[in-house]
Amino acid sequence: MFGLSERSQQYLSRVQAFMKEHVYPLEAEILAEVTQTHGHGNWREWQVPEQIEALKAKAHEAGLWNLFLPDADLAAGLSTSEYAPLAEEMGRSIIAPEIFNCNAPDTGNMEVLYHFGTEAQKDTWLKPLLRGEIRSVFGMTEPQVASSDATNMETRIVADGDEVVITGRKWWSTGLGHPNAKVAIVMGLTDPDADRHQRHSMVLVPLDAPGVTIERMLSVFGDYDAPYGHGEVSFDNVRVPKSNVIGKLGAGFAIAQGRLGPGRIHHCMRALGAAERSLELMITRGMSRVAFGQPLLKLGDNGTRVAKHRMAIDQARLYTMYTANVIDSAGVRAAASEIAGIKAVVPTVLQNVVDDAMQIHGGGGLSHDYILTGFYAMARALRLADGPDEVHQATVLRQELKKYRQDKS
Repeated sequence: MFGLSERSQQYLSRVQAFMKEHVYPLEAEILAEVTQTHGHGNWREWQVPEQIEALKAKAHEAGLWNLFLPDADLAAGLSTSEYAPLAEEMGRSIIAPEIFNCNAPDTGNMEVLYHFGTEAQKDTWLKPLLRGEIRSVFGMTEPQVASSDATNMETRIVADGDEVVITGRKWWSTGLGHPNAKVAIVMGLTDPDADRHQRHSMVLVPLDAPGVTIERMLSVFGDYDAPYGHGEVSFDNVRVPKSNVIGKLGAGFAIAQGRLGPGRIHHCMRALGAAERSLELMITRGMSRVAFGQPLLKLGDNGTRVAKHRMAIDQARLYTMYTANVIDSAGVRAAASEIAGIKAVVPTVLQNVVDDAMQIHGGGGLSHDYILTGFYAMARALRLADGPDEVHQATVLRQELKKYRQDKS
């Protein structure tokens, strides 16, 4: 692959071999089990399939564990651009990221604790997360406000002596239904009178703390994404020690910028892995099925669509890899335009190729007999979960216009 270091290429080959030998052969069985036994919103009954736990142990033993973390002692020490192709390979299967302990939102939460957490916070939460013993949640989006503008958050995080008090409601909190979810990083409003990007804080909230209530799981197109779930949770005067604040009060947005940079590369590369798998399924189906005396790919403009998807995926990958290199060389702030750009481009590329792959599969493409419905839900959700397309486009425009103002000054 273009631009990969020798170390990245070696890890990629190992991940590909692991996927081929261990993940793909069990994928259909695991997904069928989850659909049949967990296809409802009662998250209290959700369990992680035994096969997943066994595969996690194998991945750990194989040294394919926590590859996202840029630390040579705790992980492989890969840079953002070195890890990116590994994320793409994992994205080819819905079940793969957890198997390698590289699934959202845990990777982002672990990065927050790694970069901004105290030693006590790392001992209590980061180390168990790195071992894969627990899962975590990130609470940012709220049902009462337009979350496309994150400064609208109304959940309060207020200091009270040696404690902070959390009051409010979050939804679309990914991973909330997982049976091993133990802690949430919650972002909320601390000082309404401060600068708009210094008003908010992040705090670690154990999910068993008094006042924390998981209200429900939310479905995407009728699918609850068990055993992870995207849920709604309320905080009713929840008290935690002030030592649970990450960084300091008012530093929430600064921390979020660090969290959301590399994490967006991970999301986009996983989406590109799903796009590659979808294109493969589309081609295989289109060449093997015959209608009106011809393979499906020779009917209408199906063949042209394949070519267009090939070009779009390759372009999106180059855009994402370029963004990863900017992050590695100049930091997240320098990549503001590129990060926004890939968040707008990549999910749409995935959505388009999955839509055509579903069309080629006919009625089967709408069912859980194929992985396409999961990929489609992923694509459509990403166009909102990482912020709506329109916000990203506005960011790209703002960054672009800055260049002209600087040229004239």
